[in-house]
Parts: sequence; structure tokens; C-alpha cells
Amino acid sequence: MVKTSVLHQPHLLVHHEDHSQGQESRSLKLREQECMSLAKKCRNLREFKQVHCHVVKFGLFFSSLCSSNLLLTCAQSSWGSMDYACSIFNQIDDPGSFEFNVMIRGYVKDLNFDEALFMYHEMLDMEVEPDNFTFPFLLKACARLRDIRKGVQIHGHVFKFGFEDDVFVQNSLINFYGKCEELRKCCCVFEKMEQRSVASWSALIGAHARNGLWAECVGIFGDMIREGCLRPEESILVSVLSACTKLGNYNLGQCIHGNLIRNMIGRNVIVETSLVDMYLKCGYPEKGLYLFDSMVEKNHLTYSVMISGLAAHGCGAEALMVFSNMLEEGLEPDDVIYVSVLSACGNAGLVEEGLQLFNRMKNDHNIEPTIQHYGCLVDLLGRAGRLDEAFEVITTMPMEPNDVVWRSLLGACKTYSNIQMGEIVAEKLMQMKSRNASDYLVLSHIYAEAQRWKDVAITRTKMAESGLSQTPGFSFVEVKKNIYKFVSQDMTRPQCNGVYDMLHQMEWQLKFEGYSADTSQVLLDVDEEEKTERLSRHSQKLAIAFALIHTSEGSPIRILRNLKMCSDCHTYTKFISRVFERRIIVRDRNLFHHFEDGSCSCRDYW
Repeated sequence: MVKTSVLHQPHLLVHHEDHSQGQESRSLKLREQECMSLAKKCRNLREFKQVHCHVVKFGLFFSSLCSSNLLLTCAQSSWGSMDYACSIFNQIDDPGSFEFNVMIRGYVKDLNFDEALFMYHEMLDMEVEPDNFTFPFLLKACARLRDIRKGVQIHGHVFKFGFEDDVFVQNSLINFYGKCEELRKCCCVFEKMEQRSVASWSALIGAHARNGLWAECVGIFGDMIREGCLRPEESILVSVLSACTKLGNYNLGQCIHGNLIRNMIGRNVIVETSLVDMYLKCGYPEKGLYLFDSMVEKNHLTYSVMISGLAAHGCGAEALMVFSNMLEEGLEPDDVIYVSVLSACGNAGLVEEGLQLFNRMKNDHNIEPTIQHYGCLVDLLGRAGRLDEAFEVITTMPMEPNDVVWRSLLGACKTYSNIQMGEIVAEKLMQMKSRNASDYLVLSHIYAEAQRWKDVAITRTKMAESGLSQTPGFSFVEVKKNIYKFVSQDMTRPQCNGVYDMLHQMEWQLKFEGYSADTSQVLLDVDEEEKTERLSRHSQKLAIAFALIHTSEGSPIRILRNLKMCSDCHTYTKFISRVFERRIIVRDRNLFHHFEDGSCSCRDYW
């Protein structure tokens, strides 16, 4: 069947003479309906203008129904023009709230937020009262502008016109305050709601997710489930999945996966990608890979998540295989994908492969390297001990190196005890005034390993004079579906009862296996006994001791750290995994270590 353009349907646009005697001409209402139907079938502005001409020709424009529908079609269609819609609006003698709402919504759709607010002022000037459809789009405009002052004024108008109890408006207020980082007001609106819809909970959870309050997201979700009267919609589950990913809360993430399987209609690439991301970042790469392989549809984000996830687990060869499959699927890599691929090479020590991919990115895919790509290259070379090459990359890159790039090289100088280069790099960072305490601490560590205690003291004094302090190391451990926090050197927490005795038992057993504490990790000029004592109270060891006490024999232990693991904790955990026959997964900021039977998945390349 051949489709016919509305431009070639003259029988609906032109008045035919009725040659059949006794037949009356078509009614005005029928013509009106035909014209509105044609307007909706238009595929571009040119066709729409022709329909508009016929509406004017037949004298139908002054019908409020016809003019309003023309305005709606022009303002809301993907091919529409707000300039042309404005010309239609100006021809309407007495526009009401519907016409103003159409214009406001159209300007918001076109991202012309100031014009949307101006249209509202014009609406008030013409003494047209807004309705409950007016305020959500105004609040959306204020949210996109991050204009809290105007948004608060709109909130005042919500009360003035009596829509403070309208659920649709209240949900928009929650979204507005959430996007403007006014979470106290956001929660205040929610708490005053007499009736809450699924969208109300979604708006509140989304507001907390946007502000990175992941624990609060999970708490709100729990409150919603406890009310027991609502089925979570897809957007809520995706937001809570993101929270689980950030918190490493595998158990809740798995429950949400089950909820999605039971309630989702069809397969959704966004949701499935979120699930893959959750499994990877909660320490289950095999489950993430299984779900990835079962996906019918994959996009750039899916591949990026999978490659970066495998990179975080040190699975460089697997990440490169996924990248190769992506190219075979005909998907062109972008700059984000290449950041993930280069990171995978760096984490797994695939130096030559990484260098080849860096050149391939430029030569084969015409992607101009960014500072992130050069940062990956520096990390790749630095981890492999090729410090001079890494330094040359930094000094010859076509853009000004940032603190992240220099800091990557400083970490490599610490790993390979290169004091001379470490001092040069640290000086570069001091000149940049990045105000990051870790720069001083890493330099202190380099000096401490060389027994240069005077330089350690000078560096620590400079750090204090700069107003910087060391962030305490802490570790989260999951035990019986609860999360417990341990802070280095802090034995005062309630959960530490029995941990001290367990630590002594662990150390006693490990000594027979050949473990000895690496006291070079302590940046204090104290005796060996005190250094050993301080090492034993690192947060990761406290968390492991607690888990050994309170979990069943043979069950895995999962730990999430805020700081990079020291080499002593790494060696210690390898011994624990063999002696106590436990699999221990440690999320070290963005990297994972899987300890099992005395070895680590990173193969000591970290």
C-alpha cells in the first residue's frame, strides 16, 4: 500500500460542489475534524503550513478547538517550530490556560527555559489563571536553569492558586528541589503529601540518587516497600540498582534483579546494562559476564560498562576480547570505550597491547586522544616500571598535564622507590596547588622507605601548614546482610568486641606460615614492635577478623575500602585466604582483588 502525503489529499482540503441534488454541503464541524486530522498526519512544517492555510481559507481558525489543536501540533511535534507556533498563538484572540500551557511546554521541550518563564508572566498579565498542568513545566524549566529563586516563587504561586495538594504538582516540586540540591525542602514536600503515587517515591529516590546519597536511596526504597501498597516502577529499581552498585550492596541488588525478572515486560537494554554494572562493581564479574552474553541488544554503554568492569577486576585479556567482539558487531568505538580498554591493559600489565591500541585509536578510528587517554598511557607505563617513558609522555602531550596525570606517576615512583623522580613529580603537584593530602603522603612514604625521617617530618609539616589532613582508612564488610564499618586504629566501636583476640589468633597462625609484617608501610620513626602493632589495626584486618568470627566456615568475605590497600594488607590477606580457606573479595576504591588459596587475581601487579 503506497502512503500518500497530506499534500495530495485534496478531497479533504478543497470544498467540492455537490452535484447531487438534495444533498447538503458538509457541515462545518466535519471540515473542522478533517483539518485537525490532517494536521496530526503532517510529517514536516511545510505540510503543516498548507493545512494551516486551508484552515484559514475555510474560516475555521476562529474555532477555539481548531486553533488550539493547530497550536498543539505545531508546538509539540518533533518537526514543529516554536517561532511558527508563536505566530499562531498571537492570532488567537482570547487564549486560555490550555494555549498558554502548550506554549510553555513547547519552550521547555525546545530547551528555551527563559521563554517558558516569560510566557508564564504574560499569562498572569492577561489574567489567565494557571492550572495544575502549568506548574510542572515551569518547575522543570527552573530545575534545568538551576534557578532556585524563581522556583521558590513558582512554589509560592502553587499555594496562591490552590494546587499545593495536587500530586502531579507535588511530584514536580520534589524533582525541582532535588535537582537544585535542596534535599531538605524536597523531603519536606514529600512528607506533607497526603497521597503518594509511585511517581512520588520515584522523584524522592531520584533526587537522593542525583546527589550521591546512595545509602539514603536504599533507606527510602525500604520505606516504600514497607508501605506495601505500591509496585516499584522501572525507574525506581534502576535508581536503587545504582545505589547498590555504589555501596557494593550485592544482596539488595540481587533482590532487585529478581523483582525486575518478575515484573518487567520485555527486555530493556538500559535496565540490563545497569544489572551488568551492579554485578561487576559488587565483585561478581562471572555473573556480569553471563548476563552480558545473554543480552539480545547491546549498545555503546553496555560495552563500555563490561570492558571497564573487567578492567577493574584485572581481567585485561577478557576485556580485550569483549572489545574485539564489539568491533565485529560493527559498533564504532568512541573515546569513552578507549579509556576503558586502555585502563584494562594498565591493570593487567598488557603494556605492548596498550601501546598498540593507543596508536590504533588515533590512526584507525580517528579519535583524538584526550587528557584521560594520556593518563591511561602514563598509568600503563608507570605500573610497568617504565618511569622515564611515562615522564616523557607527560612532558610531550599536546595539552597541559593535570594533577591526576602527575599523581599517577608519583604513585609509580613510590612503587619502584624512585626518590629522584618522585621529588620532581611532587614539586610539580605542589606548584599546581591541587590541595590533595595524598601527594604529601606518597612522598612521605618514598622518604620513609629510604629511612629519610627528617624529610618525612618536613613533608608532613608542609602538609599540616597547608591545612590538609590524612583521611582515615576505613573498610566496610558485609556480614549476614548487614554492613559494618571499621576505621584504622579505632578499636572503640561496638563491633570490635572479640576482634582484638581474633587478630592475635590470626597473627599467631600466620607466623607459622611464613608471614612477617612489612613495617616499611608505617610512616613513623618508632620501634619495630610499635610499627607491627599499628599495622595489625589497619581497617581491612579488623574487618576480616570480624567476618571470620561472625560468618560460617568457607563462606566468602566481601570488603569495600576507601583508600588504596597497602602492600602489607595485600600480603596478609593472601595468607588469610589460604590458612582459613576463605575467598576474600576486596574492592580497593575502583579496583577489585580476589584472594583465594594464597594468591590474588591481580597477580601482585598493582
